[in-house]
Amino acid sequence: MTYKYSICHPEKENIEYRNIPISSNDVMEIAQNYPWTEKLKFSDTLKPENIYYSPSLDFTCIENGKSFCLTADYDKSQNLEFSLWYNRPIKVKVLFGLLGEKEKMVVDDIWGFSLEQSLNYLEHFLNGNYSTIEKLFKK
Repeated sequence: MTYKYSICHPEKENIEYRNIPISSNDVMEIAQNYPWTEKLKFSDTLKPENIYYSPSLDFTCIENGKSFCLTADYDKSQNLEFSLWYNRPIKVKVLFGLLGEKEKMVVDDIWGFSLEQSLNYLEHFLNGNYSTIEKLFKK
C-alpha cells in the first residue's frame, strides 16, 4: 500500500499536503520522528488567536481512501497525549433502507493515548488490521 499525508502546523492557517506516494515504512518513520513536543512548546509561545491547529499528521491510504490521524496535545498533567482520528467508508441505509445502501465517509476520534500506543495503532492501520482499529472506536 502507498500513502500520502498532511501536516497541521500550529501557526499556519493552511494545512500542508504532501501528495507524493510514500510507503508504510516511511509513514512510521515520519510519525516516530515528528517533533511533537517541540511543536507543542512552540504553540505555547503563540497568542491563542494565532494558533490554528494542534500538531497533527494525517496519513491516507491511496488505494482505499481510509485515513488515520495523530493529533498531539497535553493532558491535565502537561504530559504528551494523543487523539486518534479514523476516516473510512461505511455503508448507510438510505431512507431507512427502502432505497438500499450507499457508502459514506465517516470520521471518528478517540482521546487519551501515549505516543507509543498511538504508533501501535498506526501500525495496525498500515498493516490493514482495520478490525482492530474499528474495535478501538467502538469501545
